[in-house]
Amino acid sequence: MLRDQRLRGRRKILNSIREANRVARIDIAQETGISQATVTTVTAEMLREGLIEEVPRSNGSGESKRGRPRVALKIRGDAHFVAGVKVANNSMSVAIMDFEGELLGEFNTSIQERVSPARNLAVEIRTAVERACAESNLALTQLSAVGVGLAGVIDATKGMVHWSPSLNSRKVDFGKVLREIIELPVFLDNDANTVATAEQYFGHGKGVSDFLVITIESGVGLGVVLGGEIYRGTRGCGAEFGHTKVHLDGALCRCGQRGCLEAYVADYALLREASVAGMFAKDDTVGNKIQLLLDRAYQGEALPRSIIDRAGRMFAMGLANLVNIFDPELIILSGERIMADHLYAETVIDSIKDSIVQIDLPPPKVVIHKWGDSMWARGAAAYALQEVAKTSLEELGGHVE
Repeated sequence: MLRDQRLRGRRKILNSIREANRVARIDIAQETGISQATVTTVTAEMLREGLIEEVPRSNGSGESKRGRPRVALKIRGDAHFVAGVKVANNSMSVAIMDFEGELLGEFNTSIQERVSPARNLAVEIRTAVERACAESNLALTQLSAVGVGLAGVIDATKGMVHWSPSLNSRKVDFGKVLREIIELPVFLDNDANTVATAEQYFGHGKGVSDFLVITIESGVGLGVVLGGEIYRGTRGCGAEFGHTKVHLDGALCRCGQRGCLEAYVADYALLREASVAGMFAKDDTVGNKIQLLLDRAYQGEALPRSIIDRAGRMFAMGLANLVNIFDPELIILSGERIMADHLYAETVIDSIKDSIVQIDLPPPKVVIHKWGDSMWARGAAAYALQEVAKTSLEELGGHVE
């Protein structure tokens, strides 16, 4: 218990420095509620271990400049370097960051197989990370850790992938495979959680205690942040929004079950229905097919319009359920592609209000944040930074009140 209290105190101090960018010790104490003496002790340990550094503090308050120069504390960027990897449907993105969270370099590549054995995918991930390191003038051995975001049902605490559309088998100890291939600490998580982490560090979730991130890509994901922490469930694989049931014995989902939300709103679900009607050429790309479906729906064709409208209704119902369960301050709708505009439409968002608990307060704010795979990779890197920081703080001595 005491050890946990000490670690929480250290994390509060380090997070305070990270969030402020540059901050004086007295301000850390006021912000965290930790005594100034303890802040001085802990920051001295962090300085000794090279996690933070002192920098000149600008004096804009009109105070006297005589006496000892005023200093502030900041995260030391070169204390650690990490890589973040986003494994998408047919591509992979890598971001290299320093301990301060500064982006040092990026690398994007295609994936040889959309579904592959675990070791094959791990080798591709290592190769991509090595390429990204080379472009950032770093060696792989200079990294402290690698964070990986992968679609599917994943126990992040154990590195276990119960199911992923990227792997050809279930119940894979993919974290272990990655560590063996990359030969570094590897932290694996559901890709929606890495997006939520990115929102915490760089996006709309910065400074927000409770928010949800819904990701719309080839599937549908959910990242839940409660009390400033990612919620993963007791088995490490909670918040599977895309696989909540919206229709008993309904459409077949790629996870193997029926009636999942994803089976009605994901790209493959929309194309499955449209393909039955012979709407596409066989050799056309998925992107072109989706765009054609949307274009024909917006032009008023009955079948495409009905497919898109039903997807919107199902998605709105799912969002309303999330609001009724979590009552978040903020909902962030995030996606790689603009193609999901039919789910972001004002009519869809407005319809949520009709299905949530009615009180004399406005509903949660809904914002749309469209970003590419590089931001998902940055989230995976931020996740690695969190874990590296946790390990570093566990190794510090001293007492935190």
